[in-house]
Amino acid sequence: MSLDESSARRIVLVRAFDAADSPLWTPEDRAWASRLTAETAPPDASAERLLAERANHALQRLEPREQGLRRWLARPPWRWRWVVAAAALGVVAGLLADLLGRAPLIDLLAPPVWGVIAWNLAVYAVLLVQALRPAARRASGIRRMLLAWWQRAPGRGPLRDAATRWALLSAPLTLARLAALLHVAAAALAAGLIGGLYLRGLVLDFRVGWQSTFLDAATVRHLLAVLLAPASALTGIGIPDTAAIEAMRVTPAVPQGQASAAPWIHLYAATLALAVFGPRVLLALGSLVQAQLRSRRLELPLDDPALAPLMRRHRGAVAGVRVLPYAAAPGAQAALGLRAILARAYGDDLQLQMGEVTPVGDEEAAARRAAVSAAIRVALVDMGATPEAEHHGRFLQALRTAAPAEPLLLVADEAEFRRRFGGLPGRLDERRAAWQRLADNHDVPLLCADLETPDLAQAEAALQKALTP
Repeated sequence: MSLDESSARRIVLVRAFDAADSPLWTPEDRAWASRLTAETAPPDASAERLLAERANHALQRLEPREQGLRRWLARPPWRWRWVVAAAALGVVAGLLADLLGRAPLIDLLAPPVWGVIAWNLAVYAVLLVQALRPAARRASGIRRMLLAWWQRAPGRGPLRDAATRWALLSAPLTLARLAALLHVAAAALAAGLIGGLYLRGLVLDFRVGWQSTFLDAATVRHLLAVLLAPASALTGIGIPDTAAIEAMRVTPAVPQGQASAAPWIHLYAATLALAVFGPRVLLALGSLVQAQLRSRRLELPLDDPALAPLMRRHRGAVAGVRVLPYAAAPGAQAALGLRAILARAYGDDLQLQMGEVTPVGDEEAAARRAAVSAAIRVALVDMGATPEAEHHGRFLQALRTAAPAEPLLLVADEAEFRRRFGGLPGRLDERRAAWQRLADNHDVPLLCADLETPDLAQAEAALQKALTP
């Protein structure tokens, strides 16, 4: 889904409360928000519009109950004045860096300008390498970094879950904004250095010179001609000949340079403008445009459990769930528990259709019982049974063959197994692993739950995980 940043943040926040089973947000509240959305949204509303509408309705009840929620929403993810602050800090840093190097002689080979230029060229090389990497790999690295940071953050509950999920989903947007601030600061730093050069030249008479143990005048002239060629072409100031360069050499006999620094200040200022200020301004503008576009169309995955029942309710459709028991029919309490679990994903108005029991050894007949169309088919088994490929495997294969295009879910009821082996948690883990191997072999999602006394929040999370590709 593509949504604007504000709507996406609200949806992520409400989704965290939906998944938390918090007393602040009960199943009745969730049903109320979905029902109100189905009634108020336009008939042709898209999935994005429905979820955004539902989030707005949900927050009407959540905000008065949770003060931290209002603060979380009021905290802006971006302020334009941060750009101004970054520029101001960069200019001040540039001016201070130049003033700290206040000396009567400007060394042609070792001014702070070259360090700044070298650093920026290294940054450009890194940006080029990053640009050549696939976008998915870049985003995954950012998400891992943000996830590690948020996992160390204090606090618990839905608000922290929402903040963590938002940090991961908005990672590309966050990177674009951070890059814009860094580019603005770098451009301002260069501007500060340029300003410092000219401020010093206005009030002080600086001289220029050079000294080196290994380089001679011809080599120094060639080096400066190459490095300052773009600035020389821009300003029209040429590099002096070898004799003039030799005359600028600082030696024990001539400890102070004699040549004026004015033309060299122009050359170094132009070099900073060409190599740092100009490129960084362009990169900052590009990052700001990219961030603005991403904030208007933020990508969210279609994994919200509220979406499918919401769209069905909005279109006047009711989800039909076909339950196909194997070996034994479920008890009334187990059927109610199964319905409660499935209602978390398919809505409270779902129609639970209990099919005939498939006897052991008659697995091929399951195809005939599964022929009825439904939103999802549920193969119901008892976890106490040992999963066997020749029986349970054939049962799943028959259901898959009967309707290959319809979703199929394998549900293992843990109620009886827990009564028998409740004091041996290792047995439960072993049996779950055995059923998981069978489900994986037949490419069928598995949900293990105590249907007589289900933990609805835990079961909903497990169901969502099972149904998400």
